[in-house]
Amino acid sequence: MEYAELSDFLRKRREALQPEDVGLPRGARRRTPGLRREEVAALAAMSTDYYSRLEGGRGPQPSEPMLSAISRALHLTLAERDHLFILAGHGVPVRAARADHVSPGLLRIVDRLEDTPAVVLNGLAESLVQTRAHIALEGDHGVFTGQARSAVHRWFTGDRALYPESAHAGHGRVLVSKLRSTYAVDGPRSRAGALVNSLRETSPEFAALWEEHEVGVRYDDTKRFLHPEVGELELHCQVLHDVDQQQALLVFTATPGTPSHERLRLLAVLGGQRLAADRG
Repeated sequence: MEYAELSDFLRKRREALQPEDVGLPRGARRRTPGLRREEVAALAAMSTDYYSRLEGGRGPQPSEPMLSAISRALHLTLAERDHLFILAGHGVPVRAARADHVSPGLLRIVDRLEDTPAVVLNGLAESLVQTRAHIALEGDHGVFTGQARSAVHRWFTGDRALYPESAHAGHGRVLVSKLRSTYAVDGPRSRAGALVNSLRETSPEFAALWEEHEVGVRYDDTKRFLHPEVGELELHCQVLHDVDQQQALLVFTATPGTPSHERLRLLAVLGGQRLAADRG
């Protein structure tokens, strides 16, 4: 682990970012060039003390998930992310693992959608970045670990309360179709292959859909949700694809003047209140 080089690299990348680059207000008394250490720590969901010790060359070797979080917080490119992993003593991540790295361009879009439900998914339907409004809509996906990080896994192991029963069949077909495409690219020995094998053994429904070998199945233009706090929501889902990273940005909006639009606004307020309470 190259402590001096790691420290210098983190500091230079932090100072190169402006608050506006990551969706933060500048404030009137900012004297530090670029972001503050506590701001990077908050964006990476870690303590300020931990990040400060790491940038200061005093901390323990960070784990790969921790480095991935720092990479996203600092909006690193893939080359910069590889360099960070090398300096931290982990070597270059394999190509398949790069599917978890969100490009700076996509992150800049997400940063400007804080009051709109939006999420970046990889090919396994794992949530890589969620806006505050999306957490209010679908819950915090950062709490899941292992294969449960995948929405496909959660769906076929019974996590369906957020969707009306009339949408279940179509939603399952789309999830399996998208996983089929990822499996074709990554191969049977990939994480996609492990997920497929696990679900074929545990879910007869998944196994039957997998045997259909459907690809290219898409959602309708609207998706319906049954939220426990605000009730039924009918939302439009716009999708922006990052083909190189096998990722997609999903943005949910409601038609102005409809009950869903008002409920979505209420949900954003409730989410902001919960976030303020958590920080307090």
